[in-house]
Amino acid sequence: MAGGQLPRNLRRLRRERGMTLEALSSRSTVSRAMISKIERGAAVPTATTLGKLSAALEVGLSQLLGDARTREPTLLPRAAQAVYRDPATGLERRSLSPLFPDRSVDFVLNTLPGGGHVVFPGHSLGVEEYLFVRRGCLTVVTGGERHVVDQGNTLFYPAHVVHEFHNENEEEAEFFIVVDDTRTR
Repeated sequence: MAGGQLPRNLRRLRRERGMTLEALSSRSTVSRAMISKIERGAAVPTATTLGKLSAALEVGLSQLLGDARTREPTLLPRAAQAVYRDPATGLERRSLSPLFPDRSVDFVLNTLPGGGHVVFPGHSLGVEEYLFVRRGCLTVVTGGERHVVDQGNTLFYPAHVVHEFHNENEEEAEFFIVVDDTRTR
């Protein structure tokens, strides 16, 4: 079965919202057939598709990928961290923060191979992201504006617009993102 928790979480979140496959397809612009394949674990979506589904369901990516926890001190061993690999771009996204049902902050480690790029649709209005490049260099495009973020540098941006990550180098880039949607709650 592809996608770890994703198939079960996608189906559960869709049903909790009273949405049919057709309704989610219409709202997300992801085909009904692809949504069905993801829910059955027969396909792993691209990061762009995952972003569209997340936006349509009004949840963070980690809520689609991870396991919910109770709000108490929580050690999240590496083996328990939700990991998503985009089959089209090679992006690896590791959720470093525990998933709480009411979570409004998400801490993520991303690795993008040399020459890779990935596009995410915008989040809800009010969602903000803080990006730190740990290794390599990354070009980030937000709202049509291009930012080159070298190793050790940080970029803040409102994330309600399409945002793209480009690794224009041969070496992989490793970067942390904190997704903050506290203003939307």
